[in-house]
Amino acid sequence: QVQLVESGGGLVQAGGSLRLSCTASGRTLRSYVVGWFRQAPGKEREFVAAVSWSGYKIYYVDSVKGRFTISRDNAKNTVYLQMNSLKPEDTADYYCAAKTRELYSDPAAEIDPAADFGSWGQGTQVTVSS
Repeated sequence: QVQLVESGGGLVQAGGSLRLSCTASGRTLRSYVVGWFRQAPGKEREFVAAVSWSGYKIYYVDSVKGRFTISRDNAKNTVYLQMNSLKPEDTADYYCAAKTRELYSDPAAEIDPAADFGSWGQGTQVTVSS
């Protein structure tokens, strides 16, 4: 399995930006779909964004469309989540996850968006103050 490490979280004011990184070790990320998920205190884990092997298929949950951008740099074995116009409701622990099964449909439309994601990072905390 690929090992994933997230970084880039922190405290930011509403309207600010952060860029999260998900760096892989052990195996190349080139042949993995990578997703970002988040979990706020007392809430269920939520799908945020996912990018296909090639980077051409990208999906977002509606609440972050137009504000967040997922991208991948296979040469650096890293996937990024650029988060702009942050809101207090974006406060959560953010996790990246990887799966080998290609992205054929919008994970947000699936019963369990996290299905098949077998590798997970330890998470990075994002706090947005109002």
